Amino acid sequence: MSHSPSLPDRPTLELDPEMSESERLDALREHYLEVSQVHEELTDQLDAARDRQSELRSEVDDLQEENEALKTSSLYLATVEELTDDQVLLKQHGNNQEVLTEVSPRLYDRLEAGDRVAINDSFAIQTVLDAETDARAQAMEVSAEPDVEYGDIGGLESQIQEVREAVEDPLTNPEKFETVGVEPPTGVLLYGPPGTGKTMMAKAVANQTDATFIKMAGSELVQKFIGEGARLVRDLFELAAEREPAILFIDEIDAIASKRTESKTSGDAEVQRTMMQLLSEMDGFDQRGDVSIIAATNRFDMLDRAILRPGRFDRLIEVPDPDAEGREKILDIHTAEMNLDDVDLGAIAGTTEGFSGAELESLATEAGMYAIRDGRTEIRAEDFQDAQDKVSTEEAAGTPIAFY
Repeated sequence: MSHSPSLPDRPTLELDPEMSESERLDALREHYLEVSQVHEELTDQLDAARDRQSELRSEVDDLQEENEALKTSSLYLATVEELTDDQVLLKQHGNNQEVLTEVSPRLYDRLEAGDRVAINDSFAIQTVLDAETDARAQAMEVSAEPDVEYGDIGGLESQIQEVREAVEDPLTNPEKFETVGVEPPTGVLLYGPPGTGKTMMAKAVANQTDATFIKMAGSELVQKFIGEGARLVRDLFELAAEREPAILFIDEIDAIASKRTESKTSGDAEVQRTMMQLLSEMDGFDQRGDVSIIAATNRFDMLDRAILRPGRFDRLIEVPDPDAEGREKILDIHTAEMNLDDVDLGAIAGTTEGFSGAELESLATEAGMYAIRDGRTEIRAEDFQDAQDKVSTEEAAGTPIAFY
């Protein structure tokens, strides 16, 4: 327990009648200095006491707030499903329970179907919550101006051409389709091994068209509570409509669009509900010139047939690992700003069969790291060989490739 600081002794002054005038003045000056010192000490103690008082006030306020929170019952999230005469049909989040409750006329006038509200244990509405935009901000990456261009992608010329025809042309020249009298493709699915450039192609198209690029991973649509995944799908398509012209890119779509099974578990059922919402949104989505959908997957064999039918994804484009010519172009792109010393990129491309574009980029980075370790500014052929040997050793040992 802390104790109050002791007060300094108050200085006293006693003047001897026998003192001369100069001695009296010296005694007064000394007494004045002592009094000033005591005053400073008392001022410091007063300031410290005031600071401590402020800290204690803050602690008291925090304790009072905590006490009030402990005395207040918890509130639960719910959604307004329907408005009837002076009553509201609510669906509570989590347990999906539906309840019909009465509300005051003043609150009734503020409510609309789809609003989020906070309810107590008696299902009485306590407050109307703001529109839920935080889930969008957390789950969706929005980039108005992607910095990827077609020149940054090597070895995928035919795939880029197909994507441009299916996505770029409807956004930049919709009148072409109107003149010919055909509907533009409703969606493009890119499939192939990891690291082959599927996301880069989507970003390059968005850059070329000045469209907003909206990206979401399919795994982020798999939610814990019933109905949350379907709600996120609706938010995703609403956001795309708000930001048009836009390119909506769904990565890892196999996470929510895998083949349906007879499983009765709640998790599998929720994933299937999310997929049904996605199918519904794609069927009812107006694609002409405003928003284009691109999806990507590494597991084409796992996708449900319903997501692959024409009208949802009209163009299925395979994005394979690059061939020798493509690997050389990719290496040329990623070494354009590197100081190479008599390095034959064609020879390196010939010995890197099975490498994806991402792995080739990392290979170039690792070769540069070997030059830095040796204190050199130029990168030699043996640096690439050392980097490739390191990768081959890690692959043979089953170790995940870590170029840096």
